[in-house]
Amino acid sequence: MTSVRLSLFISLDGYASTTGGSPENPMGEDWGGLTAAYSETRTFRKLVFGDTSGAGTSGLDDYYAAESFKGIGSEIMGAAMFGLHSFPDDPDWTGWWGDEPPFGTPVYVLTHSVPRPPITMAGGTTFHFRNASIEEVLAEATEAANGQDVRIGGGIRTGREFLRAGLVDQLHLMVAPILLGRGTRLYDGLQGLELTHNVTSQVAESGTIHVTFTRKDAQQ
Repeated sequence: MTSVRLSLFISLDGYASTTGGSPENPMGEDWGGLTAAYSETRTFRKLVFGDTSGAGTSGLDDYYAAESFKGIGSEIMGAAMFGLHSFPDDPDWTGWWGDEPPFGTPVYVLTHSVPRPPITMAGGTTFHFRNASIEEVLAEATEAANGQDVRIGGGIRTGREFLRAGLVDQLHLMVAPILLGRGTRLYDGLQGLELTHNVTSQVAESGTIHVTFTRKDAQQ
């Protein structure tokens, strides 16, 4: 059975920063601090940077990084996650994920900048651009996943939209041991999520807290 999975980076005070974003620094000024532990993992270095040397951490952070890629049949992300806001009028822009993005599946990009033809990349990734409700796009992504899971790739606004619609079966939060006091808050409007989802937490060697919400009926 297909599950909808979402992973997000947040601070101890519940922020995923988008402050100070630019084409040169698209994810914002605080992104490095939020993702520092993840970026050091062996899985990230291999799948995103193409580093096959075996370098990188191999503890609990790496375990969760590896799990986030397992069993994924399709992906949904917002336009900012693809990078459309950096070059919105360039028909040749293929995103900032490189020539071989780390997905290897159909990826559905939520955007108002359509029509835009699909982009097929090396390694099995094809980007599709959709201006439709999240329910419609999720239905298409679920069919494309062919029995595997659908991953909501972010960013924070897209993740919150799926959470508030009650469409996420598993939410994994990587809580960095930092305080931001600025950015986009995750938790506003999500009261009661612990009533519909079972909650577990683990603390990694890096100090990152891994909090997982799993829909209760999905565990039966």
